Amino acid sequence: MANAGGRGSAAALHAHSPEVSAARARRWGSFYYAEQVLRVMKGYGWTIVMYGVGQPVAYLFAMGVGLATLVDTNSEAVFGGVSYLAFIAPALLISAAVMTAANEFTFPVMDGFKWRRVYYGPHASPLTPEQIATGHIMAVTLRFLLQSALYFVVVALFGASPSGWGWVSVLVATLAGLSFGLPLMAYAATITDDKGQFAMVMRFIVMPLFLFSGTFFPLDTLPLVVRWIGWISPIWHGTELGRVFSYGYEESPLLTIAHIVFLVGLAVAGWMLTKRQFVRRLGR
Repeated sequence: MANAGGRGSAAALHAHSPEVSAARARRWGSFYYAEQVLRVMKGYGWTIVMYGVGQPVAYLFAMGVGLATLVDTNSEAVFGGVSYLAFIAPALLISAAVMTAANEFTFPVMDGFKWRRVYYGPHASPLTPEQIATGHIMAVTLRFLLQSALYFVVVALFGASPSGWGWVSVLVATLAGLSFGLPLMAYAATITDDKGQFAMVMRFIVMPLFLFSGTFFPLDTLPLVVRWIGWISPIWHGTELGRVFSYGYEESPLLTIAHIVFLVGLAVAGWMLTKRQFVRRLGR
């Protein structure tokens, strides 16, 4: 019995030994760091809900319910036979994810490298720079999913997603957020001093994309001189996909595939660049 107890104690000690803990961290490091980021987010959870859900819902009321009373008289001809509310609901869902990405993949990255240097503590452990970057991305991805799901519930209650595939727009919004946010995260990881770069991004990139990506009106109603903004915008590609799933918006299957390839390509490229930049910054 004594020998059995001794072996049990030794096994327990081995399970919690530094070597085993380090091996576990190397295997699950991204999840560990994602948990840490989520715990930080929990501290301002209501702010996340109000910003991520409250803002697009406010737009939904103002534009989709208020303005729609004037617009819906011609909606069948202009918006493909659906109400103005159904037309803008997917666009606001996508836009909310992209705007969240613009916040979560900029200032927190600067905080990790410059202000509070929160990336350097985990980097002193067995976690690799790639795991820290991926963990941050995983936590924000979960935020995209949760806030998009909450917003979709509101949209469904309004009857603005008549298709049975409307729930897929939650995944589309998450993909759109990543396709915009990950290249931005890679850029944020290169910045060593805050000189207003992120404010410039919000004013001169995010806002024009929001306004000129077919959010409130079909993109083809814009003159060609600004229509190209939509063509390169993750918001437009995500919005078009969202409309396909939300109410059966008719477009060429090849165009639908092109939207997916564009968004996935941006997200993957941004992820790879982000990991590379984290290795450079944390390896100094």
